[in-house]
Amino acid sequence: MDVKRVKDYLYWLYYQYQLVTCSYVLEPWEQSMFHTITVTVLAMVVYTAYVFVPIHVRLALQFFSQIFGPQPESAV
Repeated sequence: MDVKRVKDYLYWLYYQYQLVTCSYVLEPWEQSMFHTITVTVLAMVVYTAYVFVPIHVRLALQFFSQIFGPQPESAV
């Protein structure tokens, strides 16, 4: 890939992020605070999903396997 195209694409993504969050109207110090809080919240969500989702999926599978139990073999 061309480095210039990748750089332009990343700049376009950042511009879209600024448009969606309306952070382009903030002062520079407000932008840095806003981006810091946004990145922190996003990191906490990703970490929480990484830690707790597998546990809940395992517990759900155990719960439903207890409800439905082992499937009987068909009597043929």
